[in-house]
Amino acid sequence: MDRRIKFRHLDAFSAIARASSFKAAAQQLNLTQPAISKTLKELEEILGVVVMKRSRAGVSLTPEGDVFLQFAEQSTTALRHGLRSIQATSSGAGQLRVGALPSVASSLLPDVVLRFAATSPDTLIEIHEGPHNDLTAQLRSGGLDLVVGRLGSFDTMTGLSFQQLYAEEVVIVANPQSRATQITSFAALDGFRVLYPPKNSAIRPLVARMLIAQGVPLFHNRIETASPAFGRAVTAADPDTVWVISKGVVAEDIAQGRLVPLKLDMTQTLGAVGIMSRAEEVPSVATRAFSKLLNTVCTQT
Repeated sequence: MDRRIKFRHLDAFSAIARASSFKAAAQQLNLTQPAISKTLKELEEILGVVVMKRSRAGVSLTPEGDVFLQFAEQSTTALRHGLRSIQATSSGAGQLRVGALPSVASSLLPDVVLRFAATSPDTLIEIHEGPHNDLTAQLRSGGLDLVVGRLGSFDTMTGLSFQQLYAEEVVIVANPQSRATQITSFAALDGFRVLYPPKNSAIRPLVARMLIAQGVPLFHNRIETASPAFGRAVTAADPDTVWVISKGVVAEDIAQGRLVPLKLDMTQTLGAVGIMSRAEEVPSVATRAFSKLLNTVCTQT
């Protein structure tokens, strides 16, 4: 690496690229426009290529800049992460930001988080629940330390690594009084309102492939949702609604008899659930401890 490249060069380049504006990037970094413009020019002189196209409409990345941005942001994220880890270790306190997909937020994580809090009382834990694409984007940008949930499609895992904890099926559940509990074919679901996983959910491709293999088209009478609260409320209240969802989300509802899984073969939806982290990055002490505890709990259950 050229030692003339400094952190300020990468930070300025990333800020300009994301804001598509020298003015907005300068405000974000508390610099003047001439200063940030000079910093970018220095970077381009060091690299020997133009990474930004300037125009009256603003600035945009050149092909070379698009490639360099990914590595620049990975470098600055890793450096910030290293500094946070050192500060946390030296002060005896730290912070752990965990992204949780709905399938683990109500099943696996509560036990693990309580155990972790008991053994690491000085570490502040943040739990962020959301859809796969949103959480992996936050993880990639450094907003989260790790994400726990289903393995997503290949394009959502760029720059990330995955460690499997266990495998889980998708289930289709209904109100115990629903006539849907008597159906024996996927085609028969067309007579019901179907709560279906949205396009950005990790289980959508698995469910779609299964239905295609069964010769069943995408349901016309459907509501697309990734909200456990909405799905649980509607399915429990309406006997004419069925809900396609990861088993972990409704495991307790099934155990308590509030919802009933339909007698359909869902083995084709079996998918890996695990820990997602930034590839080629040394994890913090808290991240390693939490990951180890996740593995321990999953091994015991």
